[in-house]
Amino acid sequence: MNDTTQNNMILWFFLALLVASCLLLVWLLWPFISVIILAIVIAGIFVPLYKIFNRKLNATLSSLVTCALIFCILFVPVSFFVGVIANEAYNLYLSAKSAVEEQTFKELINNSNIIEKANLYLANFNISITGDTLTKVVSEAGKVIGLFLYEQARSITSNVFKFIISFFFMLLIIYYLLIDGNRLAAFIVQLSPLPDEQDEKLIKKFKDMSSAMLIGNGLGGLIQGTLGGIVFALFGLQSPFLWGVVMGLLAFLPIVGIGVVFVPASIFLFLKGRIAAGVFFIVFYLLLSGIIEYVFKPKLVGRRVQMHTLLVFLSIVSGLKLFGILGIIYGPLIVTAFLTLTDIYKSNYRKYVEPEHSKR
Repeated sequence: MNDTTQNNMILWFFLALLVASCLLLVWLLWPFISVIILAIVIAGIFVPLYKIFNRKLNATLSSLVTCALIFCILFVPVSFFVGVIANEAYNLYLSAKSAVEEQTFKELINNSNIIEKANLYLANFNISITGDTLTKVVSEAGKVIGLFLYEQARSITSNVFKFIISFFFMLLIIYYLLIDGNRLAAFIVQLSPLPDEQDEKLIKKFKDMSSAMLIGNGLGGLIQGTLGGIVFALFGLQSPFLWGVVMGLLAFLPIVGIGVVFVPASIFLFLKGRIAAGVFFIVFYLLLSGIIEYVFKPKLVGRRVQMHTLLVFLSIVSGLKLFGILGIIYGPLIVTAFLTLTDIYKSNYRKYVEPEHSKR
């Protein structure tokens, strides 16, 4: 056996051990993977604030102060919101579940002439709708939304102790990431077989996407949800707090956004004979979503995140289905990894896989 063969055997044996140890490490940390990923994302967002504190304080105190602020910004509001959301979401689910059996909403639709006008237009496409059909659609939508939010809130409230432990565990991870995050990133870059510039490109893309999702969409959702909930309360609609939360989440979705709530609400007001209120809802929705999507978000996030609108929509919807609320973050991050790797492939490795293409 020559030296080359022996060295190859040693190398492959070592790589097998390395892969096995990595799989065991992932298996070991898997129960906390959501907490770890969320901690990495939040730490990346609060790094600029940590650096500001670090100008006058040492690393330990700067990280402690930053974690204290994260606690006040995230834990306190979430603890308050979850209890309220659970109650209102469950009531919405029960109301929607019984809507088909009750005659109030059905009579409201049948007594208005909106169905007749709609059918006159839809007759051109050989389509017709009835009050029963519309009632079932609205009730099913309410059941789905109410049950989803209730299950998400219940998963937290059903085990308050676990939620508290997970949150403080996340803060502990954030504390060390703020102090040693650069060393961890450098370690990953050194360990990766990819060139340094490609590793740095991946890390930068993840930072840009996480900041875009949580800062841009998060603040945009907070503004739209708050203002939307206030408008619902002012016009006497039920569960304004819950609908404000729903709009805050829907604001993450491009294409549809808060229109999923505002358009049906305006139709409901039209059916009730409140024409002025219905028109106000439509105008308010167009102005609010337009300002947030085309003025606020571009100025805040810029053009750092290049992803097609439809792809963002699909990634968030699929993420919500697979991971729950955290899918708002996980879905776009997964797509970001794929798009970045495909970009690196086209720039650096396609010529090796498709030699004839490089000759063109």
